[in-house]
Amino acid sequence: MIFGVGESKLKLTKNALKVLESRYLLKDNDGNVIEKPIEMFRRVAGFIVKAEDKYGLTQEEKDDLAKAFLEVMVDFEFLPNSPTFTGAGTPLGQLSACFVLPVGDSMEEIFEAIKNTALIHKSGGGTGFSFSRIRPAKDPVKSTSGLASGPISFMTVFDAATDTVKQGGTRRGANMGILRVDHPDIMEFIVAKEDNNRLNNFNISVAITDKFMDALDKGEEYDLLNPRDGRAIGKLNAKEVWDKIIDHAWKNGDPGVIFIDKINKHNPTPHVGKIESTNPCGEQPLLPYESCNLGSINLAKFVKEGEIDYQRLAFVVQTAVRFLDDVIDMNKYPIPQISQMTRANRKIGLGVMGWADMLVDLGISYNSNEAIDLAEKVMKFIKNTADQASVVLAKEKGVFPNFEGSIYDTPDSTGIRNATRTTIAPTGTISIIANCSSGIEPLFALAYVRKSRIGKKGDDWVELVEVNPYFEAVAKERGFYSKELMEKISQVGSIQHLDEVPDDVKRVFVTSHDITPEWHIRMQTAFQKYVDNAVSKTINFPNAATRDDVAKAYLLAYENDCKGVTIYRDGSRDVQVLTTGQSHKKEEAPKETTTPAAPFYKRKRPMMMRGTTYKVKTSYGDLYITINDDEQGNPFEVFATIGKAGGFFSAKSEAICRLVSLALRAGIPAQEVVSQIKGIRGPMPSWGEGGMILSLPDAIAQIIEKHLSQNQQRLELEFHNGKVTKEQLSKTPASYDPASSLPVDSAKPSNGNGNREIADFGTAPECPDCGNILEIAEGCLKCRSCGFSRCG
Repeated sequence: MIFGVGESKLKLTKNALKVLESRYLLKDNDGNVIEKPIEMFRRVAGFIVKAEDKYGLTQEEKDDLAKAFLEVMVDFEFLPNSPTFTGAGTPLGQLSACFVLPVGDSMEEIFEAIKNTALIHKSGGGTGFSFSRIRPAKDPVKSTSGLASGPISFMTVFDAATDTVKQGGTRRGANMGILRVDHPDIMEFIVAKEDNNRLNNFNISVAITDKFMDALDKGEEYDLLNPRDGRAIGKLNAKEVWDKIIDHAWKNGDPGVIFIDKINKHNPTPHVGKIESTNPCGEQPLLPYESCNLGSINLAKFVKEGEIDYQRLAFVVQTAVRFLDDVIDMNKYPIPQISQMTRANRKIGLGVMGWADMLVDLGISYNSNEAIDLAEKVMKFIKNTADQASVVLAKEKGVFPNFEGSIYDTPDSTGIRNATRTTIAPTGTISIIANCSSGIEPLFALAYVRKSRIGKKGDDWVELVEVNPYFEAVAKERGFYSKELMEKISQVGSIQHLDEVPDDVKRVFVTSHDITPEWHIRMQTAFQKYVDNAVSKTINFPNAATRDDVAKAYLLAYENDCKGVTIYRDGSRDVQVLTTGQSHKKEEAPKETTTPAAPFYKRKRPMMMRGTTYKVKTSYGDLYITINDDEQGNPFEVFATIGKAGGFFSAKSEAICRLVSLALRAGIPAQEVVSQIKGIRGPMPSWGEGGMILSLPDAIAQIIEKHLSQNQQRLELEFHNGKVTKEQLSKTPASYDPASSLPVDSAKPSNGNGNREIADFGTAPECPDCGNILEIAEGCLKCRSCGFSRCG
């Protein structure tokens, strides 16, 4: 044992242990874990402190520093980004999370970038690119006398390359693709992720310029510039482009936007170059070939007896700044250009996590002016302390090499060690290890269901209700705790609708979907005021939000000097990342004990039928169910639509309806069909007008049952087995009122549980590693249980 820190001081949750064992702890060649968690922390602290060897510290000073590094990590007051844990003291040696690579206009430059991307992903990093230098599609290419294919076509090559590389064996490849709003191919870029099978390894954002925003404000057109020579080659109406961005962001969250001129306004080294791109989650603007190592302070650890312990916070900030600066020296960079640029600017990104936990511990509501004021106060303190720590390091170790000509190179400057010091980064995995809320996001849910394997071989599943520890403590202290209540909360995540919970508790324990988008923007703005780089934050919208609501949020972010914005409308995608609803094993259907006297035959479908379409709000998004009746008014066929064609749940609902329709057309009574699929439970139940909807099959069964029990409107359509005339096709049924066929009030807000629609990603909602439901936070798709992330 070194540094005198024992096992008893390290307290880890089961989820944290699972993440460490699967992703961070060292393994032998057979995949067996050969390192304990405390040994991992010692390995990291002991490796990083070796950077001090060349700066003249005594052995005693280095021992004290190593002890401080270890202490802040073991106490979960500060944790570095994931690659530092996986790379420190290992042959891999790569310690940074985010990189930006340049993409030039020549074939050689493009494929050099692809090669470097593969090397970075292999080492455990994520990559950001601006494709704005690539000439537009159909632009002439002199060397071949042909036409250019444009940036979007090359993005698909980057995407395919990413598919083949798993980051460092522990993290999956993640990319950010950016295109300037004045690029001639901008309209194609905006809709690039409309197809679920395209660019799945990319987040995409439009680089918005101040000129564009000015044209938007004035209702004017703006110039499109050919990057090959900078000439204007066309114009677009700013409002039309803006509406296209808003429309697609409303549909599925892509594209996001970054305000590129605001970013470059705060570029600390403009003499070195312009910033064109960010890392995959958007919080780290970087120059070409630049990287940044990140770390986060767990604010939940600094609340003592109802007050913030600023003295301890200052010590941890100072320790963290020195730690991150040492990482730069100890890092083994994937390519020489990145090593050179990173060491020349020495950027670090110290951020926070556990913000929602701190607010709860202080009894402050996330969506309150008090919380906004405290955010500014806390982040200002962290920034000022980090800046001063970097100044002290500059005096001891020297300024960053590109200091001359930087924004800090002023007559009265005392020098600074790091070109940037602060960033609010996603903390999905390290917040699991620290058992705290993620980044500056609000709580996702107050209770949720976690799947765990049990049994000697681990081949059985058990579902456990996990409750937020702060809420659980308050519930027990105030006397309203019960297992039944916790299970009830796990179904929807929020407590705002529960009479059993006191109003003052509801005020403090708000979840992400209890909070309006305006409060999300205000919180991001408060932190951005005192952050050198940018802020990773998801602006959550209810499903009923309009495109105008999204547009207002984007404008609010721009007007408040945010450097970018990522929105998510509940139910607009096909992936859900954390479940707030219990799933149960499907009950076996009764076995058929008799053999039919005669074989069933599928009845022939008439050319024209009458039917009713219902809209049902499920946890996966809006489900549209159409039931067509036969001549006797009995259900003949059922169709269901959810999300886009080809998606996971679209395919699932289509399969259910085909089988249901086959049964109905074969003469099986509709009520018998209902009895077979009603009550099937899925991982994300939701509340509808008629009660709880357990799954897609259950929703379809409930609507068929409702259809059977009510007197349907007759649409005055005749049944024909032959041809239909044009006149008959054009006949409009006078009595048809589409509003009357909606059994669920579509104006009702979503259930507040943060469940995303699984219709636009086209993938399953379950984590591919552990089977738990995924969560979208900070612009990332991640698993709260095992730490899996699609954003790297």
